[in-house]
Amino acid sequence: MAKSILVSDDAAFMRMMIKDILSKNGYNIAGEAENGAIAVEKYKELKPDLVLMDITMPEMDGIQALKNIKAADPNANVIMCSAMGQQAMVIEAIQAGARDFIVKPFQADRVLEAVKKVIG
Repeated sequence: MAKSILVSDDAAFMRMMIKDILSKNGYNIAGEAENGAIAVEKYKELKPDLVLMDITMPEMDGIQALKNIKAADPNANVIMCSAMGQQAMVIEAIQAGARDFIVKPFQADRVLEAVKKVIG
């Protein structure tokens, strides 16, 4: 069975790009969220194998959403994405439980490499 992935980014274009890369490579898109608060709700509802989460989003940022998801499910797999390759944010995301980190703009092979590493 194809692994399911929740895509969370406030930019519709970014969600579309990620969904395109993943679905072309046999992954199932469980759903999408345009902010962290929706990502947390959808995670609880859909129970995907993986969440690809942007850090900078309105209402609730990706790091806070990551913490909420990990609180609800300590085994959750989350890969963070950000255009700002800021060291502090990367470290905070990893400490909060992120399994990997992808920098925008996305390279399709880097996205797939991270996803494969985390969920196979």
